[in-house]
This record gives sequence, structure tokens and C-alpha cells, in this order.
Amino acid sequence: MLTAFTEALLLITVSELGDKTFFIAVILAMHHPRRLVFIGVTSALAAMTILSVIFGQVVSLLPKAYIHYAEIALFIAFGIKLLYDASKMSSVASDTEVVEEAEAAVKQADLQLPKHKTSLAIIIEAFVLTFMAEWGDRTQIATIALAAGNNPVGVTIGAILGHAICAAIAIIGGKMIAGRISERQLTFIGGFLFLVFGVVAAIEGA
Repeated sequence: MLTAFTEALLLITVSELGDKTFFIAVILAMHHPRRLVFIGVTSALAAMTILSVIFGQVVSLLPKAYIHYAEIALFIAFGIKLLYDASKMSSVASDTEVVEEAEAAVKQADLQLPKHKTSLAIIIEAFVLTFMAEWGDRTQIATIALAAGNNPVGVTIGAILGHAICAAIAIIGGKMIAGRISERQLTFIGGFLFLVFGVVAAIEGA
């Protein structure tokens, strides 16, 4: 359980910093009460984590050998892709595209809601935007893979804590650090972490 918790916590924390959901939280916190945004964002990420873990448990019913090799292949493939993407990025922080996508998503949601929003409306907006942005993201797929081959409780707690940490960073100090985040460095670290997990999974199954 401790191993599953640690792996999920590290993987989610590194992968989510500078992600689209991170900037959605930053933008929402600039326009709405931080407490309400935090509740909406973390609730969405917790719900996504629980769904991913449940799906991972369903996948775990497959033959263990298939799950083992699929987990290794998935982590290594993600790791190589992230390292390749990082090698193509500029050394200067370049989050323009991600920020623009996040801004467009928030703007679209704002147009569909009343000008004077209730607390519940703000929480729902943060929940829906975050949930939709996270659906199909690499962290969701990684959570499914972790849950398929590891303790589901450990993965759930570690992933939710990792998401909560990233959400808190985005909401409390996101505006100050957003321009200083090096997407290239984070992508390199994420890629390296995926490769490490792939190697660990291979060694554990040997």
C-alpha cells in the first residue's frame, strides 16, 4: 500500500504541475473565491481518480501476465514520448498554448452562466471544467495502470493527495509561479519518472 501511495503521489504531483487543469484552477482563482474553486477542482479530480481506480480494478481481472506487460509498456511509452516532447521544447518556459486552451475553456463556461454566480454555481463550474479537462489525460491513464497492478487504496489516496497539492499550488500561488514554470523541465522529470516506474514494474514482476 505504501509503494502504491508513493508512486501515485509522485506521478500525479509532477505530471499535473503546468497541466491544463493547473491553469484552469489558476484562472478561476483569479476571478472567484479561492475556497470555492479549490472545492470544485479537488472534487472533480477526486471523482476522476476514483473512477480511474475502479476501471483499473476491472482491468485487473484480466490475466496477470497481460496486465504486467501492458503496465510496463504503457509507462515506458509515456516516458519516451515525454522525453521526446521535452527535447523539442525551448529551454524557456513555454506554456502559451496550454494557458490559451485553459482561458478559452473558462471563457466558454462563463458565457453559459449568469453574471452574478452563486457559490454553488462557481463550484459546479470548477468541477465540470476540471473533470472535462482531465478526461483522457495521461494522468488518468497512468492512474488506471497503477490501480490495475497495485493496491487500489494506496493509489487512490496518493493520487487524490497529489491532485490536492497541485490544486492548492495553482489556487494559492499559481499566478506568481505560472510564468516561472518550465514546461520543458517538468516534462523531462515526468518522462524520467514514467521510465523509472516502468523499470520498477519490470523488476517487481521478474
